[in-house]
Amino acid sequence: MALCVTVTLSRGVLYYAFPVLALPITADTGWPLAATTVVFSLSQVVAAVTGIPVGRWLDRRGPRVVMTLGAAVAAPALVVVALAPDLWCFAAGWLVAGSTMAALSYSPAFAALTRWHGPDRLRALTTLTLTAGLASTIFAPLAAALEDWLGWRGTYLVLAAALLVTAVPLHALALRLPWPPLPAPPPEEAAPDSDTVRSVLRSRAFVALTGALALAAFGAYAVPMNLVPLLAERGQDTGVAAWVLSVGGLGQLLGRIAYGPLHRRTGVRTCSVAVLALCASTVLLFAAVPGPAAALFAVSALAGAGRGLFILFQATAVSDRWGTARYGTLSGVLHTPATIAIALGPGAGTLLADLLGSYPALFVLLAAVTATGTVLAAWSLPSRR
Repeated sequence: MALCVTVTLSRGVLYYAFPVLALPITADTGWPLAATTVVFSLSQVVAAVTGIPVGRWLDRRGPRVVMTLGAAVAAPALVVVALAPDLWCFAAGWLVAGSTMAALSYSPAFAALTRWHGPDRLRALTTLTLTAGLASTIFAPLAAALEDWLGWRGTYLVLAAALLVTAVPLHALALRLPWPPLPAPPPEEAAPDSDTVRSVLRSRAFVALTGALALAAFGAYAVPMNLVPLLAERGQDTGVAAWVLSVGGLGQLLGRIAYGPLHRRTGVRTCSVAVLALCASTVLLFAAVPGPAAALFAVSALAGAGRGLFILFQATAVSDRWGTARYGTLSGVLHTPATIAIALGPGAGTLLADLLGSYPALFVLLAAVTATGTVLAAWSLPSRR
């Protein structure tokens, strides 16, 4: 339960508030929108790179210390962001915040639940993601409301305080379960060539899976960060755009509920391809559907369902193919390119939209990128001798 609260809060504060606040930040400071989104993207790159040592720490020591420290550092970093007098100080605050995201996002929580719950891990993972899927639903309209009342600086100060008084004590006090030793992968869970981390990392299946996740993550997760500018280009105001974005959070709940039955009733390959194909098709729908608002809500719900399925696909991709041994280490490496791809989404999306001439053209390109990831997913199963 503690992880449900803290992951929801961390994702809402450190991720979903920014797309709503980006335009007010630009309007208030005069900093270019492309510059602020690139800064945010760089913070996500820092998070991705930090994920590898965090994964190794999790395998050896567990989540309590690293997640507590992450929240304790993230809060003052957001204060720096809120009080930044110039773009350089703003960037410094976000880069420090980015260094904490690997300890506060889904990945460490997935590693903890996978180790603690063992064969029953999918139920625990689904519960976590169902709750954390509300992050955009809660924090997109909340950020918009706080910005109207306090401005973007006051909003980030409030969010930083919430992170400090909630996530730090919950991580320190609630994540106290004994950390089980590393399990040996049983024959039915692991392919014969997956007995070492090195052999897995060098395998064709791991390379294909890494590419599939990275491409699909770039395409699907560029949507939330570029959705508000897309709708603004089509004449929708910020309030409507925030609600369209928040509906995606409700859609994520539906996707996460559906993942369990899909996972049980299909093979690993079929499940992987189906999830990424849905992500690609919904990105394309955003490019094709200009309105009205009801239609945009429906598309956002479908896109959210795709992202909801995708996050659980990420959570189970390693254990489905190579078992639970060294889950943290393998996931840290696997998710690094995907996290970098997600990080590049905001800045690259803005730059590509300028290059292509419109945001609808950008969304067509994002759909094509996600579809390429779908093809790679079909090749991501370990070979068996």
